[in-house]
Amino acid sequence: MVQQANHPLPAGFKLDEYSIEQQLSLGGFSIVYLATDSHGKRVAIKEYLPNTLALRGEGRTSPIIAEDHLPAFRYGMKCFFEEGRALAGLSHPNVVRVLNFFRANETVYMVMEYEHGRTLQEIIQKNRASVTENFLRNVFTKMLNGLREVHSRRLLHLDLKPANIYMRNNHVPVLIDFGAARQTLTCDTPMLKPMYTPGFASPEHYSHRDLLGPWSDIYSVGASMYACIAGGTPQPADSRLEKDRLAPAMVRWEGQFSDQLLETIDWCLCLNHRYRPQSAFALQKALTEPVVVPQPQPKETWLTQVVGKLRKMKSE
Repeated sequence: MVQQANHPLPAGFKLDEYSIEQQLSLGGFSIVYLATDSHGKRVAIKEYLPNTLALRGEGRTSPIIAEDHLPAFRYGMKCFFEEGRALAGLSHPNVVRVLNFFRANETVYMVMEYEHGRTLQEIIQKNRASVTENFLRNVFTKMLNGLREVHSRRLLHLDLKPANIYMRNNHVPVLIDFGAARQTLTCDTPMLKPMYTPGFASPEHYSHRDLLGPWSDIYSVGASMYACIAGGTPQPADSRLEKDRLAPAMVRWEGQFSDQLLETIDWCLCLNHRYRPQSAFALQKALTEPVVVPQPQPKETWLTQVVGKLRKMKSE
């Protein structure tokens, strides 16, 4: 099926106990809406609707799915539903809160808390001066609290990038838009293309998917920190495997940030998963280590040189 854009549900549409206000985002895998619940509280609702498998025309509520795509669509829907179930069990200040998930219109919906703020991607694009060492350490150390909780539930994010780190107005980062269901889909259904983000996805995202683990999310964290400083996406991992042109952070920003921070970013970006931090805790520990700033040594003057030589002669 040719990839197409699906029509969103219209404003005012009643979806279970929720009322759609407007579309927030449209991707190849889902549509996200702003809605209100029966008490008037605003929520975000994600609708499972992969545009490679299903087509919803204007004025329709249910998608049209070709017969040969039904098995893949249903399998993906099951994965999406299971992802909602797993995330609903998570309650952490640095992870988006899933409030509800249900079936309707021949698909599945995930209801999440509506957060006020903007993405890290928006922040680094609009205010480059804000990307200081303290800012990076603060944002990613707090975000890793949420990632540790995710990993402790035997879940992976698998689509970590600045656009999926939401910064609340109180400057607390929140992990959003998990890619777990999408990644599961690609293992068994060749009709669905992998939905990772080039530049942030680890080498394991492209091949040897059996090696995916916490270290794969760690690569994405390193790529996100690199992108925050660079103001652009790093070289994709599959391209690096062919010819690595990614300048190490230690080389590119020497003297602008501490060696310890730059070394940590390069550590995360190792192509071999065994050489990266193996857990979110290990990375968090590196980001919270005190940085020792070398003190400049006073230059030796002609007079101090003479005095030094005289003292040496006297002692002899």
